[in-house]
Amino acid sequence: MEYVIQGRNPASFFRFFEEISAIPRPSYHEERIADYLETFAKERGLYCYRDALHNVLIKKPATKGQEDRAPILFQGHTDMVCEKNHGVEHDFLKDPLKLWVDGDLLRAKGTTLGADDGIAVALMLAILDGAVESHPAVECLFTTAEEVGLNGAHGFDYSLLSARSMVNVDSEHLGTVTCGCAGGIRTDLTIPVRTEACTGTCLRLSVGGLMGGHSGENIHCGRANANKLMGRLLATLLPKCDARLISVEGGSKDNAIPRECVAMLAVPCFETASAALEAEAALIAHELSDEDHGFRVAVEEMDGEAVMMTAESTARVVGALAAVPNGVFKMNRKIDGLVEYSRNLGVVRTEGETVVLTFASRSGLESRLDASTRELDAFSRILNGETRHYNRYPGWEFAPRSVLRDAYVKAYREITGEDAIVNVIHAGLECGVIYSHIPDMDIISIAPTLHDLHSPDESLELASVEVFWNTIVRLLEIL
Repeated sequence: MEYVIQGRNPASFFRFFEEISAIPRPSYHEERIADYLETFAKERGLYCYRDALHNVLIKKPATKGQEDRAPILFQGHTDMVCEKNHGVEHDFLKDPLKLWVDGDLLRAKGTTLGADDGIAVALMLAILDGAVESHPAVECLFTTAEEVGLNGAHGFDYSLLSARSMVNVDSEHLGTVTCGCAGGIRTDLTIPVRTEACTGTCLRLSVGGLMGGHSGENIHCGRANANKLMGRLLATLLPKCDARLISVEGGSKDNAIPRECVAMLAVPCFETASAALEAEAALIAHELSDEDHGFRVAVEEMDGEAVMMTAESTARVVGALAAVPNGVFKMNRKIDGLVEYSRNLGVVRTEGETVVLTFASRSGLESRLDASTRELDAFSRILNGETRHYNRYPGWEFAPRSVLRDAYVKAYREITGEDAIVNVIHAGLECGVIYSHIPDMDIISIAPTLHDLHSPDESLELASVEVFWNTIVRLLEIL
């Protein structure tokens, strides 16, 4: 293949990153990347285990003279969030990512980059390929379906691991060592609707141009949620005219802050509805943060539809979108700037005679996750709907003492002359699942610098990769 990244170190890391970027790997479709990993291990004579979920474990023996040192585990996930800009032609099940270098940033043309968590896959492949001259025994665990509930990590057989020190490579800031994370749960709230013959004029209302982002890492940044803005627009419209919903579709991932939402409506008068919507959109635009400067609302007259929701069903769906609590609910009282409890309305979709709202609730406290499920249950009863809670995963508690953390902080200081920042995050990590299975595992989560995860603006700082790699090499020397 023709490589885009030239003249950058470590060369092996970037070579492997480009190779895996040519392999489609959406969540639940990790078969081809697992095939690649198996072939990689077989060609090098390395131990390889692959399970029914396509998790892959590859082990590399210690280099000469390092056999008596304790083994170390590197871990990351093979799947990626598949988001693309409006109008971009890309099939995530078939097409390779189109990488390009933008100064010191690596990007993908019109789509997510997959550095979350391609950086982990590339790092582990480089280590397994022999790019580090001296190291203890290395175990590399490639998990699946992380972006949709940490499913691969939940299903792995941890008796296969001997290491009790683990480096998770699924963070986003060079020089930051993550040592704790939130747990979470997904919820589908299904609202039944009734329909009748469509009357009036049909219009298409679209919200777009928002920043979006990761629903854990960016939930406190003040970025607008397209689904919630749609609820506001529709709630503004209903008192002004007998508008009826035909359908509403917004977002594509529960763990991404939605950037776009589209509603089809039937209205008595297109001009009246359009004026009301555009007036409210102007007010919203004045309120939004600078990151959402691309915000846009379009109102277009469309061909007629066969059916529309009844007035009562329209009111319930609009009420749900407008009124359901969303965003940051509680900040941590002990750690400044850390979100303790949040909820993201990530996806809204119309399915036949129902509208489904999908949420991601997060908290470091299991009791708050329980409270979130009860609140959504109560909300659904008001709407004559039902809820389904699934993909719950545990948090990862900060450890007061950590040999691995201290070693990495030392290695980073030696390489950069700077002190690393130790933090706890609101996002969910597979570290919590693995820690629940191996409570004596010493864990850190690290990475080079990434920007705008889970969005088509995702990028990787190329210069940060070399510093990150040198720190890993030093860590393996001193641990």
